[in-house]
Amino acid sequence: MSVDPRQTEQGAPRIAPRLLYVVTEDWAFLSHRLPMARAARDAGFEVHVAARVRDGAAAIAREQFVLHAVPFARGSLSPLATLTTIGALRRVHRAVNPAIAHHVALQACVLGMIAAMGRPCACVNAFIGLGYSFTSNTTKARLLRRLIGAVLRLLVDRPRSIALVQNGDDLAALTSLGIAKTRIALISGSGVNVHRFTPLPEPDGPLTFGFVGRLLDDKGVRTLVAAHRLLRSRGLDVRLLLAGTPDSVNPASVTQAEAHSWNGEPGITWLGQVDDIAELWARAHVAVLPSRREGLPLSLMEAAACGRPMIASDVPGCREIVIHERTGLLCPVDNAAALADAMERLAKTPELRTRYGIAARALVVEKFAAEIIGAQTVALYNRLLKAEN
Repeated sequence: MSVDPRQTEQGAPRIAPRLLYVVTEDWAFLSHRLPMARAARDAGFEVHVAARVRDGAAAIAREQFVLHAVPFARGSLSPLATLTTIGALRRVHRAVNPAIAHHVALQACVLGMIAAMGRPCACVNAFIGLGYSFTSNTTKARLLRRLIGAVLRLLVDRPRSIALVQNGDDLAALTSLGIAKTRIALISGSGVNVHRFTPLPEPDGPLTFGFVGRLLDDKGVRTLVAAHRLLRSRGLDVRLLLAGTPDSVNPASVTQAEAHSWNGEPGITWLGQVDDIAELWARAHVAVLPSRREGLPLSLMEAAACGRPMIASDVPGCREIVIHERTGLLCPVDNAAALADAMERLAKTPELRTRYGIAARALVVEKFAAEIIGAQTVALYNRLLKAEN
């Protein structure tokens, strides 16, 4: 443990508890966990990050976090790759000796909990959206659900372990797998920087819809493209901005060739990876995410912080931020015609866009701001530390 420069009431140096985030990719930590990690650092934790390192090392170092490279192999069921990752995580545990390990997403939760077995640390297991195995009904997905349920009951439902979810539907899903409610905590999302994402005026020009996310069927991107085609066939001059990339290891991903082909369609622009999301929302009138399931979608929370009205599927996660007829419109999942109708309604009703956008910003400031989520997360960490003593 390192020494926190702040002093205890008795004047003795305070030992900073070590907090280890286990995330499959460094960029995923930076995009989704940074607010809570900053809150933990500011509360006196020494923050470490174990992840597959791509190009986020410098940004993580600037935050005064310690980065540990771990060879996560997303999408791989190879026993050798799995054992290699677990071995690397065990070495990180021995080197860091964290008081708390915070695992993010299903793969990191399962492998991280195995690596932490026998170690003197509490574990936070953040299940975000529950992924492909819970959104698909293929034979492979059903088998994975049964396997995941058995593994989670074994690893999570035990002392000094908490499952962390972002919405009530995911809490119910975990209890249906047999995990005790006393082992589950609910914190709504990862936090939005409401000082960086601020209300924006509507852009000039044709009505433009924006989508931010991986290009997956589970995110509804093909349904969105089909809805846009319907709007154009109705004679509406609307535009669609798609920000995100295919995910080659995800069975639900579109291909690179298909994503490129959308640029050839009237009114559609595929932007690929976008670093400045606020700039995208400055170009769009409405945010759309016709996903099949979410934890709590950061893309919509950032859009809402910018004062954008939203359209989403009526599914877990999305309906936490898109309150029907208050911050936006909800529509049935995988239904291009219903989605097109919702898009047309907002395209033709500027007063609705204004009203929903104002309410969306207010909801984010009140419930999902980084300061609020950070404080809730730190409170959970401190509760786990006290439970150890």
